[in-house]
Amino acid sequence: RPRVGSRVQGRSAILEKFGGAAKGPAPHLRRSGGAATVKTMLLEWCRARTRGYPHVDVQNFSGSWGSGLAFCALMHSFFPDAFDFATLEPEARRENFALAFATAEERVGCAPLLEVEDMVRLPVPDAKCVYTYVQELYRCLVAKGLVKTKKR
Repeated sequence: RPRVGSRVQGRSAILEKFGGAAKGPAPHLRRSGGAATVKTMLLEWCRARTRGYPHVDVQNFSGSWGSGLAFCALMHSFFPDAFDFATLEPEARRENFALAFATAEERVGCAPLLEVEDMVRLPVPDAKCVYTYVQELYRCLVAKGLVKTKKR
């Protein structure tokens, strides 16, 4: 059996777990200009929500998320009572991912598309996996009324 890279395995696991790729971008992110524009808008939203958090500098959907702190900052920006962000350490990747994903699932009902073990196995997270998860998180936050969007 040929060996498959861990990035491919991560994407395959997401597709297998949820029966295929999501169709289209997160709600209310559709704009003229295509997928690149949606991706840029979502990245800018992440930057704005996490600005000012120590050890968090969202520049992309891969390396910026490697310590788990960007996910934690994003969740903390909506739920500051969920945990004490100031006590988190960049080196505690496993704990950071677990905390962020559990908070997203419990507080927002976000499907656990990413596995903590998959995230800590890779030094740099797969951009497509992170983007898919953030898109789903955004969709769940909109559904809960926690993110206001412009009516079209």
